[in-house]
Amino acid sequence: MSTKRDYYEILGLKKNATLEEIKKTYRELALRFHPDRVPHEQKKEAEEKFKEISEAYAVLSDSNKRALYDQYGHSGIDQRYAEEDIFKGADFSSVFQGMGDFGLGGGIFEDIFSDLGFDIFGGSRGGRSQGARRKGRDLQVSIAISLEEAAQGTEKTINVPRYEPCSTCGGTGAKPGSKKTTCPQCRGSGRTVVSNGYFQLAQTCPRCHGEGSLTQSPCPTCKGEARMRVTKKIKVSIPPGVDTGSNLRVRGEGEAGTAARGDLYVVIEVSPHPLFQRHNNDLLTEITISLSKAILGSEVEVPTLNGHVRMRVPPGTQSGKIFRLKDKGVPDVHTRDFGDELVKVNVQIPSNLTAAQRKVIEEFAVLSGETVDKESFTDKIKRSFK
Repeated sequence: MSTKRDYYEILGLKKNATLEEIKKTYRELALRFHPDRVPHEQKKEAEEKFKEISEAYAVLSDSNKRALYDQYGHSGIDQRYAEEDIFKGADFSSVFQGMGDFGLGGGIFEDIFSDLGFDIFGGSRGGRSQGARRKGRDLQVSIAISLEEAAQGTEKTINVPRYEPCSTCGGTGAKPGSKKTTCPQCRGSGRTVVSNGYFQLAQTCPRCHGEGSLTQSPCPTCKGEARMRVTKKIKVSIPPGVDTGSNLRVRGEGEAGTAARGDLYVVIEVSPHPLFQRHNNDLLTEITISLSKAILGSEVEVPTLNGHVRMRVPPGTQSGKIFRLKDKGVPDVHTRDFGDELVKVNVQIPSNLTAAQRKVIEEFAVLSGETVDKESFTDKIKRSFK
């Protein structure tokens, strides 16, 4: 019995999904699980996930393979097609047509499959060799900022661990003055290829690890790795209006590649505030006023992100009433239009009245036509024991 997951389940689709829905879903998942768009520690998991969703797409986007799968499940596909044949004829390139490279370096679709060691095109459309010039890996870091910094914008200096070309060997991995020899297994291509008609499955050469050459005398500094782990201090300008989950792209601050550096993605996390809750671009805060101020009306002091302001509370204000302070919220990160501050007023009811205060309240109750119980709780207890 096959241990593979259901292809529809992998893509999160129903069995009656249209081809356009399949393409759209696959495109979103492929971008999400591209190994260069996840943290380094998640790369292996992303590679496996990407292979899984690509296999599901290759079957469900092909009407013949999909019909076999719908009728017989994985057994129908496994019996009819070898593993590498599943990808044959799948229209992957049109899925990403017109979408640009999304900052991943080169054509996104070629990047995805060449990074994983696959070449799904035959003939003149073959994928890039492992030794081709390419953009470096993108990096992602998260930083926490205060609500005030999110509203006003700020600049942060962050420490980014990344790989840099070895300064001793210049990124060759070879001892200065020594030479590299062509890999005899892949003959310098960096790949080993298995052909099946018009279909080619290319994988990274296991001997030279995709370099196309072998180092006879490794660099003593990087031990032949051609790169060193360093921590780089990078200044990041954070625009006003960002919120938790905002993603800032810093071009050229990722890891070095043979053609260009990758990019750095900074994920923003706004720390909770003791006075304000944020709802989109509006802020919500609460204040407490006395019963007399609520009844008679008054001016009260209200906190904002830019200091305190005076707000008029009209007579007869009910507890829970919400007032709006125009343009005292957070600016929109795109339009710079400000949200508002919403002020919830809570009326404090006195718990311990003096005799004079109680007399005034009783007189007010009588004038309002209410029945006043003048007997105290203590008097009621005494009376109950008589």
